[in-house]
Amino acid sequence: QVQLVESGGGLVQAGGSLRLSCAASGSGFSINAMGWDRQAPGKQRELVAVITSGGSTNYADSVKGRFTISRDNAKNTVYLQMNSLKTEDNAVYYCNAAYSVSVWRYDAWGQGTQVTVSS
Repeated sequence: QVQLVESGGGLVQAGGSLRLSCAASGSGFSINAMGWDRQAPGKQRELVAVITSGGSTNYADSVKGRFTISRDNAKNTVYLQMNSLKTEDNAVYYCNAAYSVSVWRYDAWGQGTQVTVSS
């Protein structure tokens, strides 16, 4: 079983930057893709960004050009660099991972980290 531990959330002024990190731990697994979702109060959870093991990325339209997802495969860690933050980026950000153990495929989510952008 894979566990995900997030860090890096906090309070920042609009226009500022934050970097989120998420480390996957466990044994006998291989990561297929990692990414970030977010959920704002009263809104549905939405995909923010995802990166495959091969390095392909995909972003929500609302964050393109401002957020960058990257990963360190050796450390099973994914990062989300968030620049030019807006108040509409206020949300709890959840790390997620799609992974395999032998022929079985699983999904895992972190506990979430709060990002608060003040105007």
